[in-house]
Amino acid sequence: MDLWESGLESLLARISPLFYRVESKRHAASYIRGVLSPLERKNGWTIAEHAGEAEPKALQRFLNLSPWDADALLGVNREYAMEHLASPEAILVADPTGFAKKGTHSVGVQRQYSGTLGRIDNCQIATLLAYVTPGRDRVLLDRRLYLPRESWLGDRERCQAAGVPPEVGFKTRPEQVQEMIEAAQAAGVPFAWFTADEEFGQNPGLCDFLRTRQIPYVMAVPKNTHLTDPTGKTLPLDALAKRLSPNSWQHRSCGIGSKGFRVYDWALINSDHPDHPYLIRRSINDKELAFYRCYNPRHAGFSELVGVAGAR
Repeated sequence: MDLWESGLESLLARISPLFYRVESKRHAASYIRGVLSPLERKNGWTIAEHAGEAEPKALQRFLNLSPWDADALLGVNREYAMEHLASPEAILVADPTGFAKKGTHSVGVQRQYSGTLGRIDNCQIATLLAYVTPGRDRVLLDRRLYLPRESWLGDRERCQAAGVPPEVGFKTRPEQVQEMIEAAQAAGVPFAWFTADEEFGQNPGLCDFLRTRQIPYVMAVPKNTHLTDPTGKTLPLDALAKRLSPNSWQHRSCGIGSKGFRVYDWALINSDHPDHPYLIRRSINDKELAFYRCYNPRHAGFSELVGVAGAR
């Protein structure tokens, strides 16, 4: 416990210069301690009570109105994470995450599909970039808030009222991922792979960006994605999976989950380009299939590709 407290105090001292007022420094420390606490529910009221405040207004003012730079704080977070977790074998993971909201004033909120919520609902969507080490330690590296084109950026009065700077323009989520990868590379973040879900795996612009930068990837794609095999024959992946012989599948674990090792059947299929194989995952219980497009210029082995697919 003394070691943990000493480490936390050191971290708080490190971020303290980002806050200009004594009250802001104190509120920053209180908020971080509240987020790290074992509170069952973490919101403005519970964190304020944990900090000994009678109400959450002071912490809310700190988060919403105090003059501190969230991007600078994110940079400190990245530096701290790299000091402790940096690995040339690490994996960058992109993920769009939804945050349920009740009203209409939160920046970027609208009724939209959220994979996190599993439905269309009133929410914000953030595009997140995580860092996964070979030992499966995970840390958030970067984030971008997705701003819908019509309901937000097409309504400049609404943006102004919510504090959105006038120079902010529309970015698709794959374009946001490109920005975050560029920022990570500019900061010297070491990594070997990138992985993401279907939204990103089927985006030609992101795939071209990764190949241009020689960034190997394993990204999910829809079942109707077409593969051209070495003979020139083209088939959708789901049809190709049905034609595979039993010997094509191998039992492999792609990591440890909440219930132990996540073991599936996997098959690796060559395309007409040696750097672009496809990976197929089959559930052992219900035979459900998932498909992955790979860019593997270093020709890493089968197990490594499976491990990257499981990093999400």
